[in-house]
Order: sequence, then C-alpha cells, then structure tokens
Amino acid sequence: MHKFILIFLLLTTYIFSNINAIVSIAPEKTFLQAIGGDKVNITVMVQAGNSPHTYEPKPSQMLAVTKAQLYFAIDVEFEQVWLPKFTNLNPHLEIIDLAAHVNKIPMLQHDEHTQEHRAHSHEEHHGKDPHIWTSPENVKTIAQNIYETLIKYDSANTSYYKSNLDTFLALIKHTDTQIKEILSSLKDNRKFMVFHPSWGYFAHTYHLEQIAVEVEGKAPKPKELVALIKEAKKEKVKAIFTQPEFSDASAKIIASQLHIPVVKVSPLAENWSDNLLFIAHTIAGKN
Repeated sequence: MHKFILIFLLLTTYIFSNINAIVSIAPEKTFLQAIGGDKVNITVMVQAGNSPHTYEPKPSQMLAVTKAQLYFAIDVEFEQVWLPKFTNLNPHLEIIDLAAHVNKIPMLQHDEHTQEHRAHSHEEHHGKDPHIWTSPENVKTIAQNIYETLIKYDSANTSYYKSNLDTFLALIKHTDTQIKEILSSLKDNRKFMVFHPSWGYFAHTYHLEQIAVEVEGKAPKPKELVALIKEAKKEKVKAIFTQPEFSDASAKIIASQLHIPVVKVSPLAENWSDNLLFIAHTIAGKN
C-alpha cells in the first residue's frame, strides 16, 4: 500500500512540476521539445495541413489554454486574432515572443503584381515575412529565447535545459553545414519557384531567390502566368514548391508547361531539419 502511495505522489509531483505551454505552429513544438524535453507539456494550435491565416482552435485546445502558463508566439497571422482571446480566457497566461531579436525581411512582392495587389493587401505583418524559422541562423535565436524563458520559470532545471540547448545548437549547425554542401553544386542558377513565398529567410541565408507564383494571397492572372512560365524556363527551374495549406492549380499549369514536378512541402512541418534538407536537395536537383 505504501509503495502505491509513493508511486502516486511521484507521478503527481511529476505532472505538476511540468510547465504547460502552448505554441502556434508545429516547428515551434520541435524547438521547444528539443530544449524543454520532458519538463514541458506542449499543445500545438495550428494543426498539420491547416493555414495559420484562417485556423480556429478546437474546444480541447481552448481548454489547454486555460491550464497553460506560457504561450510561445512567433508572429504568425493566427496570433493577431487569437492571442487577445487567449489572454482574456487565461489572464495568468504569459506571452513569449520567439521572434524577439530576429531581423525580419520584407515579404516577397513582384514588381508587375505590386501596384494592383497593394490596393487589396492587408499589409500583413507590416509587410514583413513571418516565416522566420526557415533559416537555421534564426532558429539559433529562437532556441536561445526558449532557453532563457525556461530557466526563468524553472531555474532548478537550468543545467538540464542548457545541456539540451547545446545539443540542439549542434544540430542546427550540422543542418546548416549540410545545406551549404548540398547547394554548393549550384553556380549561376540560384532561383527556385514557389507557390506561396514562404521561403524568404531560407533564400536570403543561402543566396538563393524564390520566384513566387502567388503574391499577397492573389493567384496570377493569365498574362502573369505566361511571364512566370517564361521566367521559369529561362532560369531552368527544376521544381515548383507548393504547400498542402493552399490550392496549387496555377503551379500545376506551370509545371505541366515546363515538364517539372510539383513538390508539396510545408514550412509548418514538424521535422524542421529534414524539411530544409529536402528543399535544398530539390533545388539542387538531387532528389
């Protein structure tokens, strides 16, 4: 009997000693899990295959919000609408900005699209690209932000979090080295085609250029489609990246004209490192 009481006490201590945390998107779960390990319970808001532009939380996720101590925000559109609602629901919820200390770059715009689209644009994120986690350099900053938050809330486990941080920073460095190696075969042809311009930080870090089919939420008009096909042909683009969260009808038209594959890959994928390596391989024509 005493043995069972001891086990029960140990289990309840373990449960209540954990930090309950919410993240907006799956890559954040990967980063938080890498550093927080078994000391953090994580709920992901925007589920796989859904768009952070339009996602609405399920009742079970709202319940998790009421029990959470920390919300790790990363400046995706979903948060603009829902963070005020979450803090109303749980006034003790602390919002941590994982994008702090990250230098943001402008969201891609096409010159020929810009004038017309600007009139309809919501000026999302004040024109800044929110997909900061597609660059290993930025993920180092995100990891540091997570580490500093966890040691503030759970200083007793500082050495545990520091050990995990060091391991994760080594993985980030290894990922970066591998990407550079994969892309080293590219000479002048450093452009790749995407449906939604989600890979700006990846392109910026590795001196690449993304050609976007859709800009500011607008599919290209027929004349623009012809120009994109011409550009992709000239640049010898090897594939078009599309996302499961968006329609890829325009991308399929371009791909069929150029006889190149449409590759579905989401910046919201949980397997962050593998995802970036896959994209690098595809751009280099090695898949």
